[in-house]
Amino acid sequence: MAVRSSRLGAAALGGAAIVATALATAGDRPRIASIPTPSGWREHDMARPRPAAVEPADWTVAARPPADAVVLFDGRDLAAWESSSGGPAEWSVADGAFAVAPGKGAIRTKRSFGDVQLHLEWASPDPPRGQSQGRGNSGLFLMGAFELQVLDSYKADTYADGAAGAIYGQYPPLYNATKPPGQWQTYDVAFRAPRFSPSGALREPARITAFLNGVLVQNGETPVGGTSWLEAVPYEPGASTGPIVLQDHGHPVKFRNVWLRELPERVPATEAERHAPKIVAVPTAELDALAGVYGDGGFRIEIRRQDDALLLKLPFRETPLRIVPIAPLHFVLPYTDGDVVFEQGADGEPTVARFRIADGVPRPLPRVGK
Repeated sequence: MAVRSSRLGAAALGGAAIVATALATAGDRPRIASIPTPSGWREHDMARPRPAAVEPADWTVAARPPADAVVLFDGRDLAAWESSSGGPAEWSVADGAFAVAPGKGAIRTKRSFGDVQLHLEWASPDPPRGQSQGRGNSGLFLMGAFELQVLDSYKADTYADGAAGAIYGQYPPLYNATKPPGQWQTYDVAFRAPRFSPSGALREPARITAFLNGVLVQNGETPVGGTSWLEAVPYEPGASTGPIVLQDHGHPVKFRNVWLRELPERVPATEAERHAPKIVAVPTAELDALAGVYGDGGFRIEIRRQDDALLLKLPFRETPLRIVPIAPLHFVLPYTDGDVVFEQGADGEPTVARFRIADGVPRPLPRVGK
């Protein structure tokens, strides 16, 4: 998998310094901003509606990470982190937490990650100082590129796409679920990295779902590019992993209990694994002979012919399911691991339908009607 190199810079006025310098020039020609926001609103438009305030959930903080988690901060040191230049992370550690050291620059994980479930707790300075973006500002960057804003937004105003819980500059949070400054707040994030074709062309954009203090604030949103100040940065061709980055925006925001779980990619079945049924031809008269009602005291199914297959009507489904023949008396569900095997009497008439779904034991259902 291609790796995104973290682009780290000094604290930015607008909250996304990490990628602000990316692709700044092409030779001597400056790159012209041309990526629109996903909603049509101009970035940082003060007329954009603010998210409604909501009381945070009673969300557990300082909970123990899952057994398979990659612990990025255990309360003791920043061994998992480094500076933007690759040297030691120079932020301060005390009382089981670490804090931004203003002027020391952003820090990033030494390892790179793609698809993750991430947990992070943060607290803005108390008492609060400043206003708008100058109030308890930092940022959590996934793959070093996609920022979830960290900001003291408690009873404080700023542009909607820069509030705590925002995918910076692109998607405001659905709600303002922040707590008062000084209190520990939680981010729980599900991140799906972008996918690319073998040529490096973007096939699927990144996808972010985020909970702030137990309240859903981003619901599977797709950034139009890396977040930066005043415009989005284009996707880096082929980059599907990158470091977790925390921003130095000049404010001593605290962090603790940072961990993630690396998520597996769903692998589609191969042609051999799909077990596509090999359908055989069964005469219409034989299909009609199998039609009828089969059941016992507590369960019954109805079988009817439609064209060259049979329809299976279950009591708990409004619509019937198509079953196809792989032998004259053996019919399977085309897209589900299930089947119906018919038995015949000496006169050739069907007597029983053995019905099975998945790993269940075939249930013999006597024929009770036509």
